Amino acid sequence: MSMLVDLFSWAFILLGSFLLLTGSLGLIRLPDFWSRLHGASISDTGGVLFLILGMMLHVTTIWVFFKLLAIAVFIFISSPTASHAIANAAFVTLGYKKNKGSKK
Repeated sequence: MSMLVDLFSWAFILLGSFLLLTGSLGLIRLPDFWSRLHGASISDTGGVLFLILGMMLHVTTIWVFFKLLAIAVFIFISSPTASHAIANAAFVTLGYKKNKGSKK
C-alpha cells in the first residue's frame, strides 16, 4: 500500500512540475499579452495544485495535511481571480490590441 501511495505521489509531483515548466515556456513562446496571461494562469494553477496533491499524499501528520489543503483552496480561488483582475485592468487601460502576427 505504501508503495502505491508513493507512486501516485510522485506521479502528481511530476505532473505538476511538467505543467509549471510548460507554463513558463508559454510565457516565452506565446505571441501576445493575452495568450501569455492565459497560458501562465492555467498552468500555474494546475501545476501548483498537483504539486500540493502529491505533497498531501506524502505527509504523516493530519495537521500538515489540512494546512496543505487550506493552501490548495486558497490558490484555487486566488490565482484565477488575480489573472482575471490583471486581464481586466489591461483591457480597461489599453484596450484590445492584436499582435501583428496574429491571424484574426
